[in-house]
Amino acid sequence: MNTNKITNLFTRYLQYFKTYNLAGIASCYHLPCTLNTPDKLTLVVNEQECHAALGEIFTQLKEAETSTIVVRKASYQQIDETVFLVSIDWDFFDGNQQIFADFTALYHVLVVADELKIMNVISHELSNSLSLEHSFSISVTA
Repeated sequence: MNTNKITNLFTRYLQYFKTYNLAGIASCYHLPCTLNTPDKLTLVVNEQECHAALGEIFTQLKEAETSTIVVRKASYQQIDETVFLVSIDWDFFDGNQQIFADFTALYHVLVVADELKIMNVISHELSNSLSLEHSFSISVTA
């Protein structure tokens, strides 16, 4: 049951990234939330800030002419009744099929009204990848 919910959330998440669906990707987040990269910590309090932060990511993906996004490895574990940790290793390929970004991301996922929402994401170098208790697969065509 939990694997299906986690898989569904991140399948939608990946699909929204591939189609540059800003409203869709924003719907995967609980507000407020935090977005953490090695360079930057962003507190996102409202929908406008969420769209702005995620819009920046979409701009970077478009500028790199992203052709493919691959989930190399995905796993999760339940922390308590309302919180999950999810670890995903990502590869982003440009128009020449060269990897322009590869990293691991750790997501804190919250159960809100029986729906899963991301409340924190931390991106790191792949060398920091985690393997959590349960593996799952994400695949989106087109």
